[in-house]
Amino acid sequence: MNQAEPAPAERVPTRDTPKRARRVRENPTPKAGRNLPAAIGVGLSMLLAVLGGLLFLPLGFVLLTTAFAVLGVWEVFRALEAQGTRMPIIPVMIGSLVMPVSAYFGGLEGLLFTMTASSVAVLLWRSIESAAGAPRSVFAGVFTLAWIPFLISFAALPLHATGGATPIGFWPNGIPDGAWQIASMLLLVVSNDTFGYIVGASFGKHPMAPKISPKKSWEGFAGSVGGAMVIGVLACIFLLDKPWWVGLILAVGMVAAATAGDLAESMVKRELGVKDMSSILPGHGGVMDRLDSIVFAAPVAYVLFALLSGV
Repeated sequence: MNQAEPAPAERVPTRDTPKRARRVRENPTPKAGRNLPAAIGVGLSMLLAVLGGLLFLPLGFVLLTTAFAVLGVWEVFRALEAQGTRMPIIPVMIGSLVMPVSAYFGGLEGLLFTMTASSVAVLLWRSIESAAGAPRSVFAGVFTLAWIPFLISFAALPLHATGGATPIGFWPNGIPDGAWQIASMLLLVVSNDTFGYIVGASFGKHPMAPKISPKKSWEGFAGSVGGAMVIGVLACIFLLDKPWWVGLILAVGMVAAATAGDLAESMVKRELGVKDMSSILPGHGGVMDRLDSIVFAAPVAYVLFALLSGV
């Protein structure tokens, strides 16, 4: 009777192990699972493009915001379609194209009107098709409109409120307060991601929501709050001309909103069974993987700045 051969012992890399074999065993990705050089390069390029348009070419900023909204909607459409839900993409896309522009030229009233009209268009469009799956399709369309183009359009509202609706070209009377408010909001969202990533990857041990986003930790959240407070205070002193303590309020509000947006998108992705919405942005995933924080932060920033306008 033949005896089974003993399993080979697990080989532990030593000095005699070839360098190539040791490299194979090394984990090429950091703890948080990102391609860090690609993520930094893409993130900085996007931030510079957005801030450049915001501060020097307002309509360009609005058009860039519209492009992000359209790409985000397209990613959600494809993810839903893969799960058997086909939302009315044509009226949703038209609404996504119009909402940021209507917020810039028409203010809050224009944005609300466009959101309502787009929702009605989704319902009417779906009513002329077959009844099978209609409620799910309509809900998906209205949900996507409210989640992406409607919320992100709040980033354009301060431009209308403070010297806005400049049709083309540079700001004629200098950069208005609304543009600095949006710039501060974007810097706070970036600081939330950056400091949360650094602290979470280095010290994160206690997950915030393990069933939704296992890599997001309370340590990373604390790092986000601390880093955003520093950026918020500096923004109030050098950009917003407000008391330093206003920066603390803005920081806490932005970190809370950005974290909620990140967790909300994680829930959607888990429901759809996808890791990233797409792979269009190296090191980041899809456009929605970058917009998830901003779509929640933009309306919160708009409200906070309105409440703090007299400070």
